[in-house]
Amino acid sequence: MPSITLSALSWAKPDGEHVLTDLNLAFGPERTGLVGRNGVGKTSVLHIVAGLLRPDAGTVAIEGRVALARQMLSAGADETIADVFGATEALAVLQRAQKGEARLEELENADWTVEERIMSALARLGLDARADTPLMQLSGGQRTRAALAAAIYAEPDFLLLDEPTNNLDRDGRRSVIDLLSGWRSGAIVVSHDRELLEEMDAIVELTSLGAKRYGGGWSAFQEARAVELEAARQSLAHAQKTADEVDRKAQALAERQDKRDAAGARKAAKGGMPRILLGRRKSSAEASRGKGVEVTERQRAGALDAVTAAKARIEVLQPFSVRLPPTRLAAGRQVLTFDGVTVGYDPARPLIRDLSFSLAGPQRLAVTGSNGSGKTSILKVIIGELPPIRGAASVNVPFALLDQSVSILERGETILDNFKRLNPGASDNACRATLASFRFRADAALQRVETLSGGQVLRAGLACMLGGSDPPSLLVLDEPTNHLDIESIEAVEAGLLAYDGALVVVSHDETFLANIGIDTRLEL
Repeated sequence: MPSITLSALSWAKPDGEHVLTDLNLAFGPERTGLVGRNGVGKTSVLHIVAGLLRPDAGTVAIEGRVALARQMLSAGADETIADVFGATEALAVLQRAQKGEARLEELENADWTVEERIMSALARLGLDARADTPLMQLSGGQRTRAALAAAIYAEPDFLLLDEPTNNLDRDGRRSVIDLLSGWRSGAIVVSHDRELLEEMDAIVELTSLGAKRYGGGWSAFQEARAVELEAARQSLAHAQKTADEVDRKAQALAERQDKRDAAGARKAAKGGMPRILLGRRKSSAEASRGKGVEVTERQRAGALDAVTAAKARIEVLQPFSVRLPPTRLAAGRQVLTFDGVTVGYDPARPLIRDLSFSLAGPQRLAVTGSNGSGKTSILKVIIGELPPIRGAASVNVPFALLDQSVSILERGETILDNFKRLNPGASDNACRATLASFRFRADAALQRVETLSGGQVLRAGLACMLGGSDPPSLLVLDEPTNHLDIESIEAVEAGLLAYDGALVVVSHDETFLANIGIDTRLEL
C-alpha cells in the first residue's frame, strides 16, 4: 500500500534557523490537508517528500510515486505546456514520425498516446489549451492549472500541492476542488482555502511542537478544536483553583506560625525558661518556617506554571475577537454611486462598459468575476486612482483602502508609531488598548512593521485603520486573504465583523465572503 513516513525529521534553513525538529508524521493513500501558521514548515515538508530538500536528520520512507505540482510564478520565453509536462521530446518524436523523419528506434519507443493524455489532463483542470501553447500566453492562474494538470498526468500515488488555489479565479478554484473531491489516490495539500480543505479525509496541523492529525475535513477539524478549547478552559479553571488554594494554605500556615511565635515570645518574656532552651526553640521555629516557605513556594510555582500553560493553550485555540469604535454610518446614507461608468486603460478597448450601481448604509459588497474582468480597476475608480473613461463615480463618505501590501503602514516604524500617526488624537492608553485587542500587547506593539509576517501586517493595518475614535465609513479591500495562513484570515474576519461601516471587497474566497457577512454582489 502506498505510504509516506517521516521519522525524527529535522531541517534548518541555511542561516541556522530551525524549521522542523524531530518531526514524526505518516501519510496513507488519502487526501490530507496540511495546515499551520506561515513559517512553521509546511512547504518544507512537501519539498523534503518530493526530494527537493534533504533533511538534516531523520528518515523519509516512501512507498509509491509522488508528484509535486510546480509553482508557476514565471515562465521562460520559449517554454510551452509540453515542457511543464516533461513531454517535449515525446511530442517531437511524434511530429518527426508524421513527417516520416523518425528513426526506427524512436518509432519503437514512441508514446503514441502522449498528446491525448496531456489534453485529457488539461481538460480535468478546465484549461482550454494545446501542448504547444507558450506559457507566456497564459495568465498566472492558467499556468497554475497547467502545473496541476502536469502533476496528475504522471498518475502518482501521492499528489503534492502547495497552495493550489492561490491566484486562481472562482472557476479555477472550482476546478481544483472538483479534481480533489474525485481524487482516489493519496494527496498532501498545503492550503489556506477552507472550501478546498473541506474535501480532505484528514487535517494535519503542524506547529512548532510537532504535528497532530484530525480525521475528516475542515468542519470536523474546527469541531475538534472547539472541544480542545473547552478542555483548555476547564484546565485553566482547575489550575487557577489550585493556585488559589495554595495561596490560602500559605496564608493560613503563616498566620498559625505567627501565633506560635507570638505565644513563645510572651512565654519568654515571663521568664522561667533557660536561655539555651529558648535559643533552641527559636532556631527550630525559624527552620520550620523556612521549610514551610520553601514547600509553599514550590507548590505556588507549580500552580502558576499550570495556569500559564493553560492560558497559552487557550490563546492558541480561542477564536480571535475584537471590539471597534462605531462609524455611526446611517442606514440610508448614500455611500457610493456609479452612474454609467466605463472603465479601462484604453478607450478603444474598455474593461467594463456602462456600469451603474449604488451602495447605501453599511452594505457589504463583493466584486467578483474571472481574472482580468476588471475587479481591481473598479476599486481604483472608487479610491480615485483611475478616472472613468465615461460616466461618473462618487464616494460620499470618508473611506480607506486596505490593499494586499497594506501600504498605509510605514515599514520602518513600529506598530504603535503607525497607530499614532494614523490616529493623531488618540491618547497613549487608547493606542495601547486598541493594539492589545488586536493581540499586539505590551512590547509586541513596539515591533517594526518590516519584521512582521504577512498576517501580522494585515492585522496591524486593520488595528491602525479601524481602531481610532473616528474610523472611516467605507473600507475597500483587494484580495485581503491572499498568501495568509488560516489563523490570520480568521483574525481579519473577526476585525471586519466588528466593523459596522460599508465594505467593498474583491475576493475569490467564498468562505471568507460568507464569514464577513457579504449581502450584495457585483459579478463582472
